[in-house]
Formats: sequence, C-alpha cells, structure tokens
Amino acid sequence: MLFGGPHQSLPSFRRAGVEAGDRIVPLRARRGRLHVLGTMEVARILPYEDAGQDLADDDYTKLLHWKPLKTGCVSEVLIGPPGSVLDFDTTVPPKLLEQLTFTSRRGERQLKHVEDGRLLRSISLQGIYRLAPTSAAALRQLILDVSTDPPPGFHSPRAD
Repeated sequence: MLFGGPHQSLPSFRRAGVEAGDRIVPLRARRGRLHVLGTMEVARILPYEDAGQDLADDDYTKLLHWKPLKTGCVSEVLIGPPGSVLDFDTTVPPKLLEQLTFTSRRGERQLKHVEDGRLLRSISLQGIYRLAPTSAAALRQLILDVSTDPPPGFHSPRAD
C-alpha cells in the first residue's frame, strides 16, 4: 500500500496520472545520495474510506495501523500485488544519478541539482514524476541486482 492526498507533502497519485499497471518506485534523498526504496505495480487506486472493504484481512490490519495518516489528509490508497522488499540501503550510483531522466507532457528533463555524482538539493524530486524508459529500466535493474551483481556499467551501491 502507498498513500496519496491533496497536498504537496502527500501528493495525489490520481492527479499525477498514475494508473493500474504502472510501476511505482519510491525514492528517498539523504545526505547527497538518492536511495531506491523498492518498487510496486499498481493494481488500483481507491479512496481511503473504501480501501478497507477491498483488502485482504492481513492488509486491512496494516491499513488500521496507518489510520493516524488519515488525520494528515490521506485521501487515496494505492494497492498492488506484493512488490519488492522495502529497502533503505539501495543507493543510486553516481553515474546513474547524473543520467536519471524524467518525462512529462513538456518533454524530458534530467534530475536537477546533481554535481559530481551527488544530489545537492532534492527539490526536483518532491512529487510524483514519470521516469523516462531508460531510467525506469536502470532503476528496476538496480532493485533486481541489489542481492546479486550491479547493473552493467555501474558499481555496486553497497560497495561505497
């Protein structure tokens, strides 16, 4: 489950154009590095109030655990099949960070505020953005390779 809402601090998946079948890749910026937390395929986006009746018992229990989020303006719940393991240790290698590209109706743009393989500011990451196909494939490969070999052309993020 992932949660969305109407505010910048908790953006709406629906407004961002997320649909069933899309793959979500949550990211975290910390101390000049970008971390890939995992990946999840979208099955449905439900209003928060309706999510409980569509969830399996185990997942409903998890939703109840996150009930305090409702006071923080959660309005939607993104549901999908089990995704990758949530991992806070997978770091995007500097070379990939410099090449990371997003796409929108206005065209493609690279990640801003990256210098010498370090993320100086995270402002261009705040929100929900669609990755360009090559960047999406590279991040997906990074997630798959965390426990095995690094993606071709990149060093292992755990070797830093």
